[in-house]
Amino acid sequence: MITIEKIIFPHKITEFIDFPHDLYKNDPMYVPEIFLGQKDLLNPKKHPFFEHSKLDMFLAYKDKKIVGRIAAIRNNNHIKFTGIQEGFFGFFECIEDFEVAKKLFDAAMDWMKQEKLTGIVGPTNFSTNEPFGMLIDGFDMPAMMSTTYNKQYYDAFCKQYGFVKKVDFYAYMIRPESVSEKAVKLSDAFESRLKTKGITIRPISMKNYEKESENASSVYNAAWDKNLGFVPMTHNEFMHLTKEMKMIVDPNLCLVAEHEGKMVGFAFALPNINQLLIKIKRGRLLPFGIFRLLFQRKKINTLRVVVLGVIEGYRKLGIEAIFYSKIITNAKARNMQYAEASLILETNEMMNQGLKNINAEVYKTSRLYEMAVK
Repeated sequence: MITIEKIIFPHKITEFIDFPHDLYKNDPMYVPEIFLGQKDLLNPKKHPFFEHSKLDMFLAYKDKKIVGRIAAIRNNNHIKFTGIQEGFFGFFECIEDFEVAKKLFDAAMDWMKQEKLTGIVGPTNFSTNEPFGMLIDGFDMPAMMSTTYNKQYYDAFCKQYGFVKKVDFYAYMIRPESVSEKAVKLSDAFESRLKTKGITIRPISMKNYEKESENASSVYNAAWDKNLGFVPMTHNEFMHLTKEMKMIVDPNLCLVAEHEGKMVGFAFALPNINQLLIKIKRGRLLPFGIFRLLFQRKKINTLRVVVLGVIEGYRKLGIEAIFYSKIITNAKARNMQYAEASLILETNEMMNQGLKNINAEVYKTSRLYEMAVK
């Protein structure tokens, strides 16, 4: 018999966070989330998401053993921004048993009805500003930082339940040795031309990190507002995110575009800390895991382009190409094996073409699903 239990923080939060560790214990591609980070993420008193929105968490049991989990999410900022009365499901994991998945989806669907929402989208962990999407292709490599990895049967479970594709997102692999030299030289020409227009590209200033983050927050909400599934980030949410990133920021991989001193675009590429986290048992940094992070950071040889965007009016000037060129050049200098540019909307022709122009190749695909609440 399968039963569903609604849990309320902090009750059984450890079981909720730890379930994936047991589910993937024999999977060499699985990267455990940091336990304390997940606990803070789901803590209504700590994460700024809860200043405006809500979620409920559910555990599935079979023969008194935890066999699945899910969260039902109401993001009021998403509803306000889009005008669409839809919620999200996230943090979905379950054993290879469709009846368990069905019970979890039913719990989320019933919750949506109670909230008077008309649609459900997922998987997203709060919104598309946090890790989101279900991996449907590219299971032969571990997930990069802040991206998802899941069981291959989840796609079939979603379809069997009645979910349909909303949109796909691509992850591109960029290998320094295969990047077009012509593209790099072209970006140098773009940069020289932009300087005559008062537009400059520079590394992020770590001395003014907080101010840089505040400026980037405004650019982020302006540059991504037309993207499908976009949810504006509040000031507190963005600052919370950049504070978490600061420990692994390399200023030569995090770039800013300015027009006469005003930020008009930015690109953040970060060392792929998942290379270290994959070795942290059950995501517990204490007592010794934190030392592995601190002392082995120089061993990281892959990186992820986490965000890259330019506000309207400054696009198609070559700023994006310069960002990629500088990140690639600096990655080469650090002997990085490859970079990932990911969660690129399949409909974003400019970004997809720009990556193809530098010989990047799609190597993973993630999907968002949707369904009417019934």
